[in-house]
Amino acid sequence: MEIVQVIKKNQKQIIRQLVRFIKEGKIIVCPTDTVYGFLADATDKKAVERVFKIKKRPKNKAVPIFIKDIKSAKKLAFIDKEQEKFLKKNWPGKITVVLKARRNLGLPKLLFEKNRIGLRIPDYKLVNQLLKKLNRPLTATSANISGNPASTRIRKILKQFKDQKIQPDLVLDAGNLPESKPSKVIDLTKNKPKILRK
Repeated sequence: MEIVQVIKKNQKQIIRQLVRFIKEGKIIVCPTDTVYGFLADATDKKAVERVFKIKKRPKNKAVPIFIKDIKSAKKLAFIDKEQEKFLKKNWPGKITVVLKARRNLGLPKLLFEKNRIGLRIPDYKLVNQLLKKLNRPLTATSANISGNPASTRIRKILKQFKDQKIQPDLVLDAGNLPESKPSKVIDLTKNKPKILRK
């Protein structure tokens, strides 16, 4: 498990390293606009499976996906005019939306729950730049072992994975993030939006 400190001077270098690592199927712990999260190539089945193993997450609990823009969201999910209006108002930001997934996307089944998919455009420069450079979706789940709380504290993150048999490949240490909870989750597949996680 490699640890790299994030400072303003090395961000371009970090983006280059992240692009290479993600393309190689590696798992990154990265700061986001909410909590520290796991980033992996959402199109890479083995990488997604490793995220579940590191997180010890039940396979029937899908993880959401980071995307770079609404155009990318439309490629993955059915989005009507009302839903698009809602997304434009709330993205980028701390809201994950659950939408009806399109068929035959070529994404791992672990990312879906009953033909639904969770999507989010984060409001965090480093992650947004990475999404644009890679031009592919990334996993967007908190960097914690299932059952443990998600965290903004780097020491808590490192402590959780230090003695684990399967570890992330790279941890980006941006210090302690501003106090935050994971993103709010809203189901847009019903007639009325339904909050699944506050």
